[in-house]
Amino acid sequence: MNIVALSNQNYTADFDEAALAEALESVENLTVDSALALNVPESHQEYEGQGPAYTAYLASGNYRGSIEDLRTELFNLPAEQTSGLTVNAVPSELANDEKKLVIMDVDSTLIQQEVIDELAAHAGKREEISLITERAMAGELDFESSLRERVKQLAGVPETVLTEVYERISLTPGASELVRLLHEAGHTVAVVSGGFVQVLRPLAQRTGLDYARANLLDIKDGALTGEVSGQVITPQVKRDSLKEWMKAEGISPKQVLAVGDGANDILMVKEAALGVAFNAKAALKVEADVQINTPRLDAVRHFIGL
Repeated sequence: MNIVALSNQNYTADFDEAALAEALESVENLTVDSALALNVPESHQEYEGQGPAYTAYLASGNYRGSIEDLRTELFNLPAEQTSGLTVNAVPSELANDEKKLVIMDVDSTLIQQEVIDELAAHAGKREEISLITERAMAGELDFESSLRERVKQLAGVPETVLTEVYERISLTPGASELVRLLHEAGHTVAVVSGGFVQVLRPLAQRTGLDYARANLLDIKDGALTGEVSGQVITPQVKRDSLKEWMKAEGISPKQVLAVGDGANDILMVKEAALGVAFNAKAALKVEADVQINTPRLDAVRHFIGL
């Protein structure tokens, strides 16, 4: 069993390694054999936002009980001993050399923006699209209906706006480093997005992703028609994409990580051996296995021993 504790966003106090070690010692049936604290420096990469420094505390040991019970124990550790940290429990087999699939959401995960919001701003429809989003969050619209309603608001937007939006997109800090490290270790990197092919395709090529899937905006006479062509990327499609690419790559279900931030990622995250909530909304946090609460995507590396 591995313990991965990560400092949270905007937490600036010094990391108290002794306090955390004492907290872990207090967990019944948990034995920590070794531990290491890392101070990860700021991230400065082309096409990315600036990433803050963070602390990672990595421990290995044994727990006599289920991993679910251990996660509950870690969640309930005294705040004064874990202040500013998110403490996660991870199966130790994820740190082996076996080939892995890491599949991620795109908007607010791989990238810092929400593409539909960027397009809405260009179309002068930000308020209208926000109202549709609120209806979806209230349960009045399912994801597919919500997407189609929002895309309708983009009818008449020039096709060139898609390029303008792409050029304004910034990767989440650490994204390039994470992809590089995963590929160096022989792993597969995929994304599946409720966003749009026309923006994701060049992004995937630039980032070197192995698989990418998103919605295709319909275009006629150089302008968006307000329709989506073909299959809509629903939460079910995200989950099915994970299964498809895992099988295509011959990867064990026990070696799949899924990373997302919103409710539409829940099915995908729950399907994975390790579901990661990345600076996520509450609905996903309660379903995920582990959390990252700092804006550094490369922190995913610690869950698999990179």
